[in-house]
Amino acid sequence: MFKRFDRSAARIKRHRRIRKKIMGTKERPRLCVYRSLKHIYAQIIDDIEGRTLVAASTLDPALRGTLSSTSNKEAAKKVGELIAQKALDKGIKKVVFDRGGYKYHGRVAALAEGAREKGLEF
Repeated sequence: MFKRFDRSAARIKRHRRIRKKIMGTKERPRLCVYRSLKHIYAQIIDDIEGRTLVAASTLDPALRGTLSSTSNKEAAKKVGELIAQKALDKGIKKVVFDRGGYKYHGRVAALAEGAREKGLEF
């Protein structure tokens, strides 16, 4: 009998493998990305204190009315720009990018590109 491949379990496995190597500090927090079918979320996290410093998503009131679709690359780029703006307002310039077990492609890459364009370094 064949066992069906579980994509979400494989992503979680990849994420755990990545998280062994990546850790956010106060000087360089972690920019974590989560991608669902309809939305994309980003958080900047200080893992030493266990605190979320900044968060943005397609559900954010600043973006909610301006997006035609919340599940495309343009929306992801806007979320990247928004999280970069919020981070720079809090004095965060450098981050470590945590792609969350997803390929660096499509919406994840667009979010990173948007954050870089607004001045976040990683």
